Amino acid sequence: MSENAFEVRDIHYRYQGVTALDGLSLAIGRGQRVALLGANGSGKSTLLRLLDGLYFADAGAVHAFGERLDEARLADDDYAFAFRRRVGLVFQNPDVQLFNATVFDELAFGPLQMGWPRERILAAVAAMLERMGIAHLRERPPHRLSGGEKKKVALASVLILDPEVLLLDEPTASLDPESQSQLIETMIGWGGGAKTMVLATHDIDIVEDVADHCLVMQHGRLVAQGAPGDILYDVDLLRRTGLIHAHRHSHDGHHHHLHHHLHRVRLG
Repeated sequence: MSENAFEVRDIHYRYQGVTALDGLSLAIGRGQRVALLGANGSGKSTLLRLLDGLYFADAGAVHAFGERLDEARLADDDYAFAFRRRVGLVFQNPDVQLFNATVFDELAFGPLQMGWPRERILAAVAAMLERMGIAHLRERPPHRLSGGEKKKVALASVLILDPEVLLLDEPTASLDPESQSQLIETMIGWGGGAKTMVLATHDIDIVEDVADHCLVMQHGRLVAQGAPGDILYDVDLLRRTGLIHAHRHSHDGHHHHLHHHLHRVRLG
C-alpha cells in the first residue's frame, strides 16, 4: 500500500490556451492535512480538480493510492465507483454542486448512489444535518439558501459519505465569522484528525488551525513547502508569491516605515 494518498509527477495542464500547471511535482501523504497557498492563477483549483479526476493532465502523471489516475482508469465503472467513494471535492462555488429539490435530497443523493439501505440513509442524513447545524433547512430548496448555507450543505453532502480524502476549494469563502468557526471545528474534528485533507484557501488565518503542511504554488509550480509555522512566517516567501503586500506608513508625519501585512487576496 502506498504511503501517499497522491503523487503528482511533472504534470502540465493548459486551460483555454493558458498554462495552469507547469511541470508540477508533489506528494500528499495519507493522513496529511495540506493547505495549498498561492496567489490568483497559481493553479491550486486546477490541481484539486486533477486530484479528483475531473481534469486530466496534458503531460505527466497523477497517482492516487498507488495507482495511476487517468481517463482510461476512470472509464472502468468499478474503479470509478470505488474512487468516488474514497475522494470527495467541495467546490468553491456551491451552486456548481447543488442540484436537488431539497437539502434532505441533497444529502441523501450520494448515499443513494452508493446503494445504502433506506434506514441507514435516513439516520445518516439526520445526523449530518444536526452536526452541521442545518437541520432547520431540511426541506428548503438549496437555490433559496444564503451563500453560507449553501456552503454548509455542499460540505455536508460530501462528508456524509465519510471519504478517505476531502478536497476543499476556498472552504471559508462567503461565510460569516460564526459559520467560519463552525466549519473550522468540523474540519479539525473530521475523521478524528486522521484522514487526508487538502484545502486551497485565501484565508491565511485558518491555516495553522487546520493544516499540518503547506504547499506554496506560483505560476503552476511548487515553489515551497513546509510546516505552517515555517511557511507563514517566511515574509520574503509570502511577499514573492503575492500572499502578503508591503504598505508604507507615515508616523508623526515625518518618518516613513515599510510594514508587511497579511493581505487576504482572492486566490484561485
